Amino acid sequence: MLKNYGQILVYKIIEPLIALLLKMGVTPNMITSMGLFLNFVAMMIFIYGAEYGARDDYSYVGWAGFTILLAGLFDMIDGRLARVGNMAHPFGALYDSVLDRYSEMVMFLGICYYLVAQDYFLSSIFAFIAMIGSVMVSYTRARAEGLGVNCSVGIMQRPERILIVGVSAMACGIFSAIVGGNYKVFVDFLPFGVFETISVFTLPLAILAIMSNITALRRLMYSRERLLYPEREKRKLKRA
Repeated sequence: MLKNYGQILVYKIIEPLIALLLKMGVTPNMITSMGLFLNFVAMMIFIYGAEYGARDDYSYVGWAGFTILLAGLFDMIDGRLARVGNMAHPFGALYDSVLDRYSEMVMFLGICYYLVAQDYFLSSIFAFIAMIGSVMVSYTRARAEGLGVNCSVGIMQRPERILIVGVSAMACGIFSAIVGGNYKVFVDFLPFGVFETISVFTLPLAILAIMSNITALRRLMYSRERLLYPEREKRKLKRA
């Protein structure tokens, strides 16, 4: 969805920046490396907030989310720069894929550290499951394409994952600045709160944990059909 609609809009907005980068001699690999660096910065913001921030101070979460979104923008710029500048190369594609995986794992490391340190243990488990799902979504596609199957199905591709994490983290920081870090919603018959300030960040993480693994499994089943029953797929294409 983002690839079909949002990406086109973003490309139109960043075209002047792409032209400037080409004039400056910036390469796609430089941009990819900068994206990884920004994810390291986001990780350090989470860790710093975990060690030195109060439990009800979610400004660190907000700033980390902003940094994650900025890193995601760099991830879009590198591919566009490679195509527009005629610098696309197989090694560049490999370099981008490898650093994207490092970027996601570094980002989730910071998130898990923060949640564990601030005693949100259950949410940290969901964050870890989300990291597993994110890696498996990418791995399943790469392995399937290595076997000749174009496997880009599913809704939790990398742009969607980065957007969910970055926007929810930023929203958490903004929400806490408006209503406070100790905001909670209780239901009379439950002994615990059903919603609190950090939930603005952790509930989307839980959804991401579930949906990313569903996407990975969907890609596995999609590839199974095309690898085990190629003739059936050929007949479908002929009828179409």
